[in-house]
Amino acid sequence: MNKLGKKDFKGWIIIKEKIHYEQKLQLYKEGEIWWCKIGENVGNEICGKGKKFIRPVLVARKLSKTNFIGVPLTSQPHKGTWYVEFDFKGNREYAVVAQVENMSVYRMHHKFGEVPESDYNKVINGLRELLLRKK
Repeated sequence: MNKLGKKDFKGWIIIKEKIHYEQKLQLYKEGEIWWCKIGENVGNEICGKGKKFIRPVLVARKLSKTNFIGVPLTSQPHKGTWYVEFDFKGNREYAVVAQVENMSVYRMHHKFGEVPESDYNKVINGLRELLLRKK
């Protein structure tokens, strides 16, 4: 988003087209954090940052060699059932479990690291609570 609060959909479309046709496969596993090309999204959907539209994403579940369930991360403090707080490389991170999505590995830019199993399980439990909670 630029200074005026306007979104750069045209810039994102150029990158999105490159991602689609480049189709760069990555070797990855559950519990890893990757910088992913999330893009410029609609409304309150979480977006990527900078000119590459990237954001850290936790690989919650590997589905195939080309698809995974990803949970976007933010370093901005948040409370509530939509977020799971954990430490990563000495910093507080917040898994935005309400923004979980099926993602293509072609969106992966570069690996950022891997969370300890205890924090991975914390995020997975947060997903379960959000998705299985009865009204």
